[in-house]
Amino acid sequence: MVSASTDVAADVEPGALLKAPRTASEEAAGPHPRAAAARLDAQRLIAVAIPALVALGVIANAWSGLMPGVGFWDTGEFQAVLPIMGTAHPTGYPTYVLLGWLANILLTPIGEPAYRVTALSLVAVAVAAAATVALARRLTGSMVIGVATGIGLATTRLVWLNATRADPHPIHLAFVALLMLALVRWADARTDRLERRAVDRRLTLAAVVFGLAAGNHSLTLLLAPPIVLYVLAVEPGILRRPRFIAACIGAAAITIVAVFLELPIRGGLLPASLIYGQPATWDGFWYIALAEQFRGSLGDVFANLPTKLEDLLASADLWFGVLKVAVPVAFLATAWRAPRYALLTGAAMVITVLFNLSYSNADIDRYYLAPVLWAWTWLAIFAAEVAKAGAFAAGAVLGRLRSGRPSRSIEAAAAAIVAIVLLVPSLPDLASRRAAADRSRDTGAATWLSEALPALAQNAVIVSWWSTSTPLWYAQKVEGLRPDVFIVDDRTMLDLDLGRAPDVIRRFIAEGRPVYAIRLEGRDLDELKAQFDMSLVASGGSTGVWKVNGEGVTLQ
Repeated sequence: MVSASTDVAADVEPGALLKAPRTASEEAAGPHPRAAAARLDAQRLIAVAIPALVALGVIANAWSGLMPGVGFWDTGEFQAVLPIMGTAHPTGYPTYVLLGWLANILLTPIGEPAYRVTALSLVAVAVAAAATVALARRLTGSMVIGVATGIGLATTRLVWLNATRADPHPIHLAFVALLMLALVRWADARTDRLERRAVDRRLTLAAVVFGLAAGNHSLTLLLAPPIVLYVLAVEPGILRRPRFIAACIGAAAITIVAVFLELPIRGGLLPASLIYGQPATWDGFWYIALAEQFRGSLGDVFANLPTKLEDLLASADLWFGVLKVAVPVAFLATAWRAPRYALLTGAAMVITVLFNLSYSNADIDRYYLAPVLWAWTWLAIFAAEVAKAGAFAAGAVLGRLRSGRPSRSIEAAAAAIVAIVLLVPSLPDLASRRAAADRSRDTGAATWLSEALPALAQNAVIVSWWSTSTPLWYAQKVEGLRPDVFIVDDRTMLDLDLGRAPDVIRRFIAEGRPVYAIRLEGRDLDELKAQFDMSLVASGGSTGVWKVNGEGVTLQ
């Protein structure tokens, strides 16, 4: 890393990879004020319009593959919680809940609430793609390479898969892309001779984005050390500004506190109809916010490391194809051309990947969305370097070097060619990625509800488990179906101190209420069959609805 006296030149100024400087005569003449203002306005319009067009293209490309209705598991939970501004399982995801509640209102014309919440995931991926276009343009100086990078990100198999279902991870991807863009804009502002307040506002904005991102997913907290390293590398003198440091930390902290207030407010003060845990109590709030439920999920990252790395490389091959081999080279190019950005994203990549390798309580692939983003920005910088070298070679061959640089038309052509090359490797696999991400026929949960709900007697109690509880909650809390039914999930048993499933069944049988059970096939269901006389009335397997007729062994 360079010394503080040369820190302005250490990273490439935005556009310096491909942009030619003005000649001495042009500098001496100076632009006409009105013409210069018009050009500046046009550049700003293009800088906004092209990423927006990419975002619209991403939405148009994947819209037909959206899940059409409610789903099982966490998908169903988020589709139930967000429209009513309830509280979700740890860590509560309050930013996601608030955005989903707002999206449900704004997207009212397009379909039922479950579909609107799913559409929010696609909108988030589109925002991530647009932010990546702007980020890559700043890092490379080439809009065409930025466009290719944004499209490449959005059509990566992992990203596309998560764009068509309700989940907070696409929102996390969007926030990380916006956070990277905000930090790079702040670093750029220091070389653009903006006044100090304008520069400081950009870093404060990044702190607010960090706070919103942390309220959406706790993976954001892993980015704190890399961000600190980046800020110190860009502005070592910031250590002599403790008040400004406190202001930035305060902006992030206040934002986090503000969004997490959703938990106690909707958990107690203004209670929602669907609440996970007891977030209105002191202990209950921290149980949710700190994800105490999953404390034992973090293991030894170095245990069985060769197998973990082998699986990771296989996933990288699935996500990047032949470009996988270029990613390490691209990082080296980034370290050479933009060392501070390499420090930020390289450290974030290592920390995130190590965490993911040691975490075992999730569909872990979703946790690699941000690493995929960082890899694509490295590829963009590498592509810009290749384009620059190609333009010099072509200019020398064609005799079109001006002041030792190729003409703008050659630079533009080289950038366009390299941008196309970035996307070509993924074209043969485009149809299979589209098919894998297509959830338009995923109507299993809705079909199951149409069969299960009519099978329940009036004023019934149904002892369910997580995968089937979530669509049942959606049907009841969002669609207003079967308000007479009491849905008892394993979480409900804990929160209301009802004991275990057999205890719940005996309690409500004694009260004379009709009791039904849906339990995970195997040990959970076998336990009930060994104690109660039950008959199957709807579906089967782990979604089978069993009527409990009374004490006694079920006859198979």
